[in-house]
Amino acid sequence: MSCDPAQPRPPLEVTAAAGEPLRGRLIVCVASCWNYDPTSKHQIMKRLARHNDVLWINYRGTRRPALNGQDLRGIAGTLRRFARGLEEVDSGVRQLTPLVIPGAAGAWLGAVQRRLLIAQVQRALERTRQHPAQPVQIWCFAPDVPYLAGALGEEVFVYYCVDEFAKFDGVNSEYVRRLERRTLEVADVVIASSAQLAQTRGRVRRDVHLVRHGVEFDHFARAWREDGPRPGDLPHNGRPTLGFFGLVHHWVDVDLLADLARLRPEYNVVVIGDCKVDVSALQARPNVFLLGRKPYSTLPDYCRWFDAALLPFVCGPATHEINPIKLREYLAAGLRTIATPLPEALRYRGVVRFTDPRDGLAGAERFARLCDSVVACASTDPQQARASRQRIAQTVASETWEGVVDRLTAIVCGERVSRAACAAARSLTPARPLSAPPVARTA
Repeated sequence: MSCDPAQPRPPLEVTAAAGEPLRGRLIVCVASCWNYDPTSKHQIMKRLARHNDVLWINYRGTRRPALNGQDLRGIAGTLRRFARGLEEVDSGVRQLTPLVIPGAAGAWLGAVQRRLLIAQVQRALERTRQHPAQPVQIWCFAPDVPYLAGALGEEVFVYYCVDEFAKFDGVNSEYVRRLERRTLEVADVVIASSAQLAQTRGRVRRDVHLVRHGVEFDHFARAWREDGPRPGDLPHNGRPTLGFFGLVHHWVDVDLLADLARLRPEYNVVVIGDCKVDVSALQARPNVFLLGRKPYSTLPDYCRWFDAALLPFVCGPATHEINPIKLREYLAAGLRTIATPLPEALRYRGVVRFTDPRDGLAGAERFARLCDSVVACASTDPQQARASRQRIAQTVASETWEGVVDRLTAIVCGERVSRAACAAARSLTPARPLSAPPVARTA
């Protein structure tokens, strides 16, 4: 890094770790709720918590809730967690659910939101800090809180971009874009989880680091490494079983799944996960089995009995930039996978079957024929089937979350050392000046 903060670094995809791991820090992680299925945020912070303290801020301010049952239940859950105050949720991880104004926009509400959130996080920081000199870092997964930069006396502020939040349902898109741009400008380090996110954020600053998601490989490899009984809620009718697990939200093509079930009544279509959108089209099909959310620990037990996995994401602006973690989990479980052509998923073209709009068939029929070809390839010999799954799993065996955290550590430690060296060269203290944010680095 140059000592001139206005000089950008070239875009970088970090593939190797360097230096010592982060140790002895208090990491303030601004993200969604801890109490849900593991996401990239959970996987990263659980590993950083082995050598650091993590203060997880359950921030729910980006999206304004609607007056429906689902959002009202979400508000009730948030208020319950707020009432519990600071709570330990995992080894080395404490969660604070602050009181915020969801979807606050405009000068007056925005100012109230800033003061409210900063005050609550500062109080939690004082209670969590091991000693007054313990260094603080902010790892922010939310796009709309640039005002936290410098507010906690942190040695480094990391903006970790994992989604195109401005395109989500229920958000003030223009307001979120404006705040995210400011977040990109004030952050010391910017991480993007997909090439598409890195490219779009690179229009604001060039030193965006591309670090793709990982997979808990050994956990999902249990599906082919170990034997186990068929879960009781899976259908026992002798038909091939096509499986999906994950949150069923606006990014999942429910109509495609329903059409697949209609076109192929000889297949079981199993959906594991909470449904946040209308799934009446799936409920109407007798060969669709909506099993609801299952504990993360049991997912390999279900994968073991899937003949193939499904990744039926909607292809559009809201999904173009995403990097689906579940694809790596499917592959680690050794599952042949049929997917819609998301840009990041296409990196696995050798082991994943994708729909192709150039083949002239209707979308659902294309998807169904790919399922046919995958099911036809399945071996009935247990040894051959296990060997096939192992070959598929090896495509992601090196993409572990441990490797991801090593790469992130190399980036963040490198930034911290560079900033300290620049400060020393200028005869300044190594601490971040709190009175002014870093100079924006633009493309």
